[in-house]
Amino acid sequence: RHAVCIFYLVLRALDTIEDDMTISLNVKVPMLHEFHSYLYQPEWKYMESKEKDRQVLEDFPTISSEFQSLSKVYQEVISDICHKMGVGMAEFLEKKVDSQNEWDKYCHYVAGLVGIGLSRLFSASELEDPIVGQDTDLANSMGLFLQKTNIIRDYLEDQLEGREFWPREVWSRYAKKLSDLAKPENIDMAVQCLNELITNALHHVPDVLTYLSRLKNQSVFNFCAIPQVMAIATLAACYNNKQVFRGVVKIRKGQAVTLMMDATNIQAVKTIMYQYVEEIYQKIPSADPSCNKTQQIVASIRAQSLPHGPLASRHHYSPIYVSCAMLLAALSWQYLTTVSKAAEDLVQTGEN
Repeated sequence: RHAVCIFYLVLRALDTIEDDMTISLNVKVPMLHEFHSYLYQPEWKYMESKEKDRQVLEDFPTISSEFQSLSKVYQEVISDICHKMGVGMAEFLEKKVDSQNEWDKYCHYVAGLVGIGLSRLFSASELEDPIVGQDTDLANSMGLFLQKTNIIRDYLEDQLEGREFWPREVWSRYAKKLSDLAKPENIDMAVQCLNELITNALHHVPDVLTYLSRLKNQSVFNFCAIPQVMAIATLAACYNNKQVFRGVVKIRKGQAVTLMMDATNIQAVKTIMYQYVEEIYQKIPSADPSCNKTQQIVASIRAQSLPHGPLASRHHYSPIYVSCAMLLAALSWQYLTTVSKAAEDLVQTGEN
């Protein structure tokens, strides 16, 4: 718990530096590259930030002191991820996401590294087997699935704030400018672009299921599984949905609570995934350019997540446990989406 808390605060401080547009690039880039070293400088702090979260920089000696009180194995993980994320943020300061490969790379920097770091902390704590932290490809997919879902869902919000995260390689086949997708006359092409990106994101689901199947600790499982089932539910709501370009598409609060209470074991998660990809399958337009690819990935997910029993897991636990699980779920969802969304916003702010 302490390691995850400090991990979050360190990344929040890093994000705050990256997000501060009052810091010139010739100062900001070296700071991003070297930020991990400040963890070992007891007196380092930054008092010139204008950001709302500047307290984490002004009181950074408190964070670095707590960081250094962690066991060495936790320190190594946090410092390493902080270093890699800082380098990645610096890379995308003046660079837009063009190709799908760059989309994956960008999402790796702002979310995949969070998944990798958390996985290494889980293993270092011995709550999970070493393979969880060692298999960085699966951990990266956990982060990419969440990040791509956020990027897809938040198209309109990002457009209104002058940010662009959809890969040019995809949207340029449907419009001259990404902003054109929001125009009513382009809605059919916009939805086709949306469906292609959702199909891309769905390719991470098999990795997600493999990752979750390895987890043994109940709290760690809840922490990891609940954001993933929220994401698949969000993609199902967004698929072939014109509303993505007109407003905010969100899952219902009652639906979210049900997902939190149900996603407490791997078979329950597989059942949830199966149900939502079936929902997507039923909405695939026969004339959609990505139709065949969407059907193929849905078939692959079906094969891995065929339900073998009723969706029932919460009944195995006491009401007190369920309450605790729901609280943990809410915190985990807030944590992962905040870290990934914050990093996403920060990198794009640098681009602009």
